[in-house]
Amino acid sequence: MELELYTAPTFGADDAKVAKEATPEVPPMLVLDENGNLVPLVDLQGKFIQGLGNYSGKYVKNEYYNDGEAPERSADVEIAIQLKEENKAFKVEKYVHSYPHCWRTDKPILYYPLDSWFIKVTEIKDKMFDLNETINWKPKATGEGRFGNWLKNANDWNLSRSRYWGIPLPIWRTEDGTEEMLIGSVEELCSEIEKSIAAGFQKENPFKGFEVGNMSEENYDLVDLHKNVVDNIVLVSPSGKLMKRESDLIDVWFDSGAMPYAQWHYPFENKDLIDENKAFPADFIAEGVDQTRGWFYTLHAIGTLVFDKIAYKNVVSNGLVLDKNGQKMSKRLGNAVDPFTTLAEYGPDATRWYMISNANPWDNLKFDIEGVAEVRRKFFGTLYNTYSFFSLYANIDGFTYAEAEIPLNERPEIDQWIISELNTLIKVVDEAYADYEPTKATRAISDFVQENLSNWYVRLCRRRFWKGDYAQDKIAAYQTLYTCLLTVSKLSAPVAPFFMDKLYRDLTQATQSEKYDSVHLAEFPKFVENFVNKSLESKMLKAQTISSLVLSLRKKEMIKVRQPLQKVMIPILDENQRVEIEAVSDLVKAEVNVKEIVLLDDASGILVKQIKPNFKTLGPRFGKDMGLISKKIQTFTSDQINQLERLGFLSIDISGNTITLSQDDVEISSQDIEGWLVANSNGITVALDITITEELKQEGIARELVNRIQNIRKDSGFEVTDKIKVHLQNNEALEKAVLANEAYIKSETLTETLLFEVNVANGTEIEFDDIKTKITITK
Repeated sequence: MELELYTAPTFGADDAKVAKEATPEVPPMLVLDENGNLVPLVDLQGKFIQGLGNYSGKYVKNEYYNDGEAPERSADVEIAIQLKEENKAFKVEKYVHSYPHCWRTDKPILYYPLDSWFIKVTEIKDKMFDLNETINWKPKATGEGRFGNWLKNANDWNLSRSRYWGIPLPIWRTEDGTEEMLIGSVEELCSEIEKSIAAGFQKENPFKGFEVGNMSEENYDLVDLHKNVVDNIVLVSPSGKLMKRESDLIDVWFDSGAMPYAQWHYPFENKDLIDENKAFPADFIAEGVDQTRGWFYTLHAIGTLVFDKIAYKNVVSNGLVLDKNGQKMSKRLGNAVDPFTTLAEYGPDATRWYMISNANPWDNLKFDIEGVAEVRRKFFGTLYNTYSFFSLYANIDGFTYAEAEIPLNERPEIDQWIISELNTLIKVVDEAYADYEPTKATRAISDFVQENLSNWYVRLCRRRFWKGDYAQDKIAAYQTLYTCLLTVSKLSAPVAPFFMDKLYRDLTQATQSEKYDSVHLAEFPKFVENFVNKSLESKMLKAQTISSLVLSLRKKEMIKVRQPLQKVMIPILDENQRVEIEAVSDLVKAEVNVKEIVLLDDASGILVKQIKPNFKTLGPRFGKDMGLISKKIQTFTSDQINQLERLGFLSIDISGNTITLSQDDVEISSQDIEGWLVANSNGITVALDITITEELKQEGIARELVNRIQNIRKDSGFEVTDKIKVHLQNNEALEKAVLANEAYIKSETLTETLLFEVNVANGTEIEFDDIKTKITITK
């Protein structure tokens, strides 16, 4: 049972605020003790003070009595009964609520009003707010909202604590409180102790032998400033009175807030590190978002008070790691992930890359172990395979970057493109790291490695590495891929330090292109603006988009990429698009295995486009007007759709107001036509002819055969340079396809002789499409 009678301004900040604002003001429930000091009705032992009749000397909680000594009725029950008997209680009932208990004894705790020392933060809170405006907060909302609002309403800092372990307040006072002394150093304390000894108050100096100015650990081992020592030191006031130390300690948050200076023993040592801004303010700090009222605040408060400047330039306010369903991890719930098991299985680099690329550090992360596996496979696996491909052929050709650097403008356009994309990446990643946006950096690197470097550059240039003489074209390919791999290792090193250091050292030890022992000692890549060719990047993006669309249509219709198709039609939105697509048409044809690309100036008679609103983007932007906008979109003409695709935006009138739609606000698609499949993305529409003629079918068979021969070569341990002989068991359909494409097959597989036989002894069975045969391969 609890007694709820009044608002008590002595027992909480909220109570005190309400009491002071009341009219008339609610006074605190304090009485005068024998020394004339205002004290509560309960003493520090948890007993009612004398002068309260039958209640005097009784514990306010029965749990405070020794076992067997507690009265039948607790104090609150007795008070309730008395009020009832005197007809002064309107209603008495039990009220169950949470209550603090001692972690050690498990007994209820009393909150007690005590005299405290405060730092007058209210006098400098405007300055603290202004300085906070100069700090780069991640996320910005935490700095401007949560932290900024806290500073605007900052109260004075209650500095003192009634505890035993911690830093004692360095304040000595006379008993009447009229004189006090604040000690600022061990040197000053020793000096005052000597004065006290001379005055006859202090018997001896407990720090005898301490040498002022000697900063060695041995010298400071002579000094113990803990409570049990300094409480025994008495000093003498200027007027000759005895002074004892204030018994309280300093709030431990003051320790952490003083860290930037205290770690250097400032101002007794290393003054230049702080005064000349060599080690202060910090470039950045990182802690949980809950520290806005803890470490973030105390660092900022002391920095403002002592130095009138910020203590940190950037803040990364970390979010929480949750389970994959967004729930807090808990052993009890069985959804906790063991970090050491994860690190042992997937490695620290894959784990770190997943966490940083998956969510901003200040956002909560839904941790899914499958995501770590995917990162290891897709990013690290792709990068490793790219390096393995490079090293295989570089070792065959003896490439060690010994040749002179081939000027970029003398390299093939595909090399110029990937170097352009690489320098664009350097700029993006460098700016992201500098702005404390590691998620942007890792996502950009992942996209470059997986899409541009591996899935595009290496695949399109594969032939350059294993065919032809070791001349300028091949050397350019090696130099280009080497530069890409080396740069990626440097860009990625801050997040994946182990993998990237291994990659860097494997690259540089073979070439001696750089003399650093580690990627972490190497210089960060520098952005070269002259290497960036946005026109080339735009052309290649169109090639990638068209290829991706065609390949997706092949997959939809289950037509293998090795099966050649005849034609792709692409409607042209403007002359610039025509020029760009024509420039990459040969590349696209080779990539998606089609014979021709037809560009249509007017596709209105062939392709019918459809448009519908994207409610996910329209809803948050336009709210109640979304319905009107949706109806308007569904009435768009083909010209309006084309304009939106061409320009990327379209202005429309809604109830007298002009609004601008972007491509993200709509979904544009095209209807399939008989014998063709249609798809569109990024303002590009493709129509794929899926008719397979007999000639196309035979070429597809030839390509499948090339694939099987290459696999057998590899499985047989042949060197990539070995010339071979191929014997095939008779198969009429296969023989027709081979005869029609014999030169191509021999060239692709380094085959000198290709023969059909009635029986192929001990041959390997191969089967694809409707063909089944046997094959043997010899050198």
